[in-house]
Amino acid sequence: MSRFDEVIDRVGTHSTKWDQMEERYGVSPAEGLAMWVADMDFRPPACVSAALQGMVDHGIYGYFGDDRDYRAAICWWMETRHGWSVQPEWIFSTHGLVNGTAMCLHAYTQPGDGVVLFTPVYHAFARVIRAAGRTVVECPLVLRDGIYEMDFDGYDALMTGAERMVILCSPHNPGGRVWSAEELRGVADFAARHDLVLVSDEIHHDLVMPGHTHVPMAVAAPDIADRLVMMTATSKTFNIAGAHVGNVIVPDAALRARFGQAMAGMGISPNSFGLFMATAAYSPEGAAWVDELVTYLDGNRRLFDEGINAIPGVASMPMQATYLAWVDFAGTGMAREEFTRRVEQDAKIAVNHGPTFGYGGERYLRFNFAMPRARVEEAVARMQRAFGDLQ
Repeated sequence: MSRFDEVIDRVGTHSTKWDQMEERYGVSPAEGLAMWVADMDFRPPACVSAALQGMVDHGIYGYFGDDRDYRAAICWWMETRHGWSVQPEWIFSTHGLVNGTAMCLHAYTQPGDGVVLFTPVYHAFARVIRAAGRTVVECPLVLRDGIYEMDFDGYDALMTGAERMVILCSPHNPGGRVWSAEELRGVADFAARHDLVLVSDEIHHDLVMPGHTHVPMAVAAPDIADRLVMMTATSKTFNIAGAHVGNVIVPDAALRARFGQAMAGMGISPNSFGLFMATAAYSPEGAAWVDELVTYLDGNRRLFDEGINAIPGVASMPMQATYLAWVDFAGTGMAREEFTRRVEQDAKIAVNHGPTFGYGGERYLRFNFAMPRARVEEAVARMQRAFGDLQ
């Protein structure tokens, strides 16, 4: 049995994913499946738990100092796993990457400025942009042959000159795209044409399906370092999002100074638990665990897609990365309220609603299949029953 087959009861553990699903979606955890929040129902690698146990055994939880090992671990991981050379002094630690995104807004934009998103895209981007008093500028992705692509000519026409930043999700959430080097080059050129700071959120960069390769934006377009901010994290890779540690990596000294000033103004410093966990995760043992994880997730992907695509009128977008399936219900002819009701009330599965991801998400639901395979099988069976009248 794979280490990922273990069914772990997370109910009553202050898990957003399981303990808030009834409040958000009306799906009781006693009989439902939580397939919404993007965390996994797997234990992290043993090296991470050992690092925490070492802290407990020591028994003193003071301020964290001397982060050289932590920075070195990040540099080792990016070079070894992604072919990207990072200098330790480029790295800032934020309270996760939603916080990192918010810090970028404060560092590089002013209230009222436009911030470009390629939509549909991770819903927290728009939330923090609007909360910061900035304007969301949606550049719709184009569906070609069932996957998302960019339309830069169309995007150029949408620009007004009030935009100051563009945020790229790479790999893409929720569509699961691994952007090609050519597409990344197109985003970089777009940012340069319109004088935009480019924030590349690459939080899913380790969770790439076999046959695909993630290229960091810093590698695809090294000539735009003077406008590039990279964001990575251990949170999605190792299922430790509760540690709230993200890496904001800024190669350019001028951009780095502005980000540092914004962080200083907020009085932000990382928590020791997260730094110990991240340092342990970015290691050869952590790398071996990730390789096993991706193989397992790929098996779940194939199982989920085969079962969902067997339902007439329902299509799961071909996934190249992440563990988040983007499922299109347009072919059923049902109104959004009807197919959502069937998923939540009949199948008793809590999922993310497509419209929260912005323009283009109206006919979709997002399913998280990072769970033991038996639960994926159960989810597929429930979905097929809920839409059985279409068979």
